Amino acid sequence: MSSSALVRVSLVSGGAFLLAVWLCFSPLLFLVVGAQLTDPNEVSALRAIKTRLNDPMKYLWKWNEAGSDPCISNWTGVLCFNSTKNDKYLHVQELQLLNMNLSGSLSPELGQLSYLRILDFMWNKISGSIPKEIGNITSLELLLLNGNQLTGPLPEEIGYLPNLDRIQIDQNNISGPLPKSFANLNKTKHFHMNNNSISGQIPPELYRLPSLVHFLLDNNNLSGYLPPEFSELPSLLILQLDNNHFDGTIPASYGNMSKLLKLSLRNCSLQGPVPDLSRIPNLGYLDLSWNQLNGTIPSNKLSDDVTTIDLSNNNLNGIIPANFSGLPRLQRLSLENNSLSGFVPSTIWQNRTLNGTESLLLDFQNNALSNISGSLNPPANVTIRLQGNPVCTVANQLNIVEICGSQTVGKDVPEITNSRIGCRSSCPEDYENVPESPVPCFCAAPLKVGYRLKSPGFSAFLPYENRFEEYLTSGLKLDLYQLSIVSIAWEDGPRLKMYLNLFPNLSSIFNQSEIRRIRSMFTGWTIPDSDIFGPYELINFTLLGPYKDVVLDFPESGISKGALAGIILGAIAAAVTLSALVSILITRRRMKNYHAVSRKRLMSKIPIRIDGVKGFTFEEMALATNNFNSSTQVGEGGYGKVYKGILSDGTVVAIKRAQEGSLQGDKEFLTEIELLSRVHHRNLVSLVGYCDEEGEQMLVYEFMPNGTLRDHLFAKSWEPLSFAMRLQIASGSAKGILYLHTEADPPIFHRDIKSSNILLDSRFTAKVADFGLSRLAPVPDTEGTLPGHVSTVVKGTPGYLDPEYFLTHKLTDKSDVYSLGVVFLELLTGMHPISHGKNIVREVNVSYKSGMIFSVIDGRMGSYPSECIEKFVTLALKCCHEETDARPSMAEVVRELENIWHMMPESDTIAAATKESMVTDPDKGSPTTTPPSSSSSAMKNVRPYVSADISGSDLVSGVIPNITPR
Repeated sequence: MSSSALVRVSLVSGGAFLLAVWLCFSPLLFLVVGAQLTDPNEVSALRAIKTRLNDPMKYLWKWNEAGSDPCISNWTGVLCFNSTKNDKYLHVQELQLLNMNLSGSLSPELGQLSYLRILDFMWNKISGSIPKEIGNITSLELLLLNGNQLTGPLPEEIGYLPNLDRIQIDQNNISGPLPKSFANLNKTKHFHMNNNSISGQIPPELYRLPSLVHFLLDNNNLSGYLPPEFSELPSLLILQLDNNHFDGTIPASYGNMSKLLKLSLRNCSLQGPVPDLSRIPNLGYLDLSWNQLNGTIPSNKLSDDVTTIDLSNNNLNGIIPANFSGLPRLQRLSLENNSLSGFVPSTIWQNRTLNGTESLLLDFQNNALSNISGSLNPPANVTIRLQGNPVCTVANQLNIVEICGSQTVGKDVPEITNSRIGCRSSCPEDYENVPESPVPCFCAAPLKVGYRLKSPGFSAFLPYENRFEEYLTSGLKLDLYQLSIVSIAWEDGPRLKMYLNLFPNLSSIFNQSEIRRIRSMFTGWTIPDSDIFGPYELINFTLLGPYKDVVLDFPESGISKGALAGIILGAIAAAVTLSALVSILITRRRMKNYHAVSRKRLMSKIPIRIDGVKGFTFEEMALATNNFNSSTQVGEGGYGKVYKGILSDGTVVAIKRAQEGSLQGDKEFLTEIELLSRVHHRNLVSLVGYCDEEGEQMLVYEFMPNGTLRDHLFAKSWEPLSFAMRLQIASGSAKGILYLHTEADPPIFHRDIKSSNILLDSRFTAKVADFGLSRLAPVPDTEGTLPGHVSTVVKGTPGYLDPEYFLTHKLTDKSDVYSLGVVFLELLTGMHPISHGKNIVREVNVSYKSGMIFSVIDGRMGSYPSECIEKFVTLALKCCHEETDARPSMAEVVRELENIWHMMPESDTIAAATKESMVTDPDKGSPTTTPPSSSSSAMKNVRPYVSADISGSDLVSGVIPNITPR
């Protein structure tokens, strides 16, 4: 531990009380000494705003309290900040009144909130016009008025807001033209004005907007021409103008929009040809349907990113071009109700390989298509519609009756369901099972979120479900399993509405700060945009059950101004005195002799001499690792980094170096020395020594040249293990843990068994490592009764944690059995314990119960006897049983692994032994093999070695084995 770390620890121990008092008084000094109340002009503005609103749910009741202050008294929806201009007032920074069933109108006094950054009235019933005074709020970044009943024109004044990032007025009744002043909004990225009655010409001056990425004005009354100047917009990603009334053609210059991802001009009265859009490198969605476009379809190939092409209901002629073939992400191609002739190119579907979630809809109805080129035979996930074409008059001869029948245009979106094992016990009211929790059947209270993708770049969601979950959880800084998609529904637009459950991280409920953080990310639009998912909107953020009283704004102080004034003089005096005392304390602590403290800690915690364990100096460790050169680093974990070292006597070792100042590392350091100094077994990693000086903590182990089991299962640089090798590793791991449970004195519960803690030596012998979290098994009490568990704080790794231990905090030997069972499942499937929100125990259980177990077995292990696989899977799932008592003991696990080994063909066991007999060069870390068949003496050593490791007669007889220490 460094000297600076010691000073910090000493300061906490010696001055905790003084600092606590200081921290208690400092907020009071901030509020009272600085006289920090809300700016009076903003207080009166808020009260005026309230008088214009109807609040049937009484959300704004505090706004009416006499003498109440908006910022200090925590008015609903009001978030404040301390002005950096030192004008002694607090200022309103956000007005968040989302979905509160408010009606009435917007007050002109909104313009007096001159520090406002977010103005949010979304999803209420507010009518009247948008006050022009909003144009006075030069600090405004988000103007969010969508989902109301607003009428009248857009104020010109909004076009002069220098910091506006987003304007959302969609789903209102706004009328009048789009102001030319909006061309001044140099920082605005998002124009969301769809579903209104905005009319007139789109101002071509808007091409000057340097930041515009989303331009959504669909479902309005726009007319005139499409400005060709829009091709000069440098950042535009989405241009969505469906259901307007334009004149003329689609400008050919739109083919030069280099950043464009989506072009949607459906039902816009457009004429002329389809422009060549092949030069747009990432175009993913094109909808030009329900216009009067004519001529032929351009033959140049579109972007490989395209998912949707809809040219239906136009006057197009000519052939279906071959450029629609070879589009790897295409989900929907709609060309129905045109005058296309010639052949339907079967290469459109024959060149596609679709997985289980992908589908392809090809709608060619009501054209003049006369034949199909190539063979039909579409994959199961391809839907072809040809009704109303001449080719269907010979449907019987071509065997295409099915695709020439009457079919409903459109595609149903499948319900999203989560595969899960049914839980025997239901959750309390307002709590639900976390579908993908690392702990099966875990109950938690979710946050319920209404969410909508306003302009997604696809036609079918299912292929993008996993990608969406990763996008949203990473944006919210949550683990993948914390998100559950409850339902989805396509709406007009098309838009995709979702209901989401967000679950706390390995806890029953979210704390208030986490709720505020998550909500502010949604309402502040701080979740990064996604190209494929487009812009989103928050529909609701429901707080029910244990969250119904959560305060989403600043916490209330709970102290009146009078009470604060009464203690102010004492607080000032105390603050000055405490400041001096803390300064003196820090100075004295820094003068302590660090080396004396280090020696005292070493003598009090670590015995001077430990049999078989050597104490190394820091210089010896530095010399062994070339001063901890990065080239010698072989791993890294939560404790610290691991280096490969060569001691002065030539011994190759692994050196685990703790992170400086890690208190948790200090505890693990002592635990591991204590335990490993007295346990010895061929399947447990050996402790060579330790170093505890110069503020450093290091543990020195025997070196494992074949790395971790995790490396061999998941790293592509390692040769895949055969089934026989995997079975041997499972058996070795089980024997090491069995020794801890039954032969160590006193017995030990490991508590952190996982594939990265199972190491492989030069002969691929499995050795269990990392005892930093281990606990001694319970000892008999005064009456001689042996408790069945140790009560302890839950520690371990998600995915490997025993669910009963997680819920009850009762650690038993069966907790290790569960974790090892997860390792067995990793060996069998090559799957991670948790991946894309899916839990390995649940996934294998589903496959096992459905009779599809071989569909999840790792194909990299090569051939294997199916009966052995079935027994190994059965054993692994028994180990992972939800109930502790239903799991086998570790002795029974070892016994069953032995039975499975005896079922193996002799050729496989010999091959495994041969693999294990490879000697690894410690310096190169790679096996150097001499085939055993090259000498008779090599072959003589194969079976006895395997027999000694796996085939003890005491195991076959059913007696608990007597494992001989190393």
